[in-house]
Amino acid sequence: MTGELEKIDILRARLGVSYREAKEALDEAGGDVVLALINLEEKGRRLGERIQARGQEMLGQIRGLLHKGQEYRIKVKQGDRTVFEVPAAVGALGVIGALASSEVAVLGALGTLAAMAKKYTLEIERRDRPDAENAGPVM
Repeated sequence: MTGELEKIDILRARLGVSYREAKEALDEAGGDVVLALINLEEKGRRLGERIQARGQEMLGQIRGLLHKGQEYRIKVKQGDRTVFEVPAAVGALGVIGALASSEVAVLGALGTLAAMAKKYTLEIERRDRPDAENAGPVM
């Protein structure tokens, strides 16, 4: 038992695995510490490759969404006059930032009330076709 515990400690110290993982790897390797180390490293490498591939896929999706958001513009208007204009992707990032900070959320709510009192409208317009079909008041 003492010899097995020492082998498990070696595996844990070298690879930072749990006791359970070390014990299972040692059992699978028939008590051979070197073979258990090799098997655990291979397992970790495959997991790392899967995580990296998934991260690249998610990054591609985020880039696609940001690119799509560049096709649209958010306009704040008062009557026929455009007061403020920003790409929709930037507006979405602002909303996410506002949700992350309670102070910014309160300021955003106050700004919304002020905008409603001043009769501002919000329009979302597609950049490549800025005709009446693709643009219209939202608020």
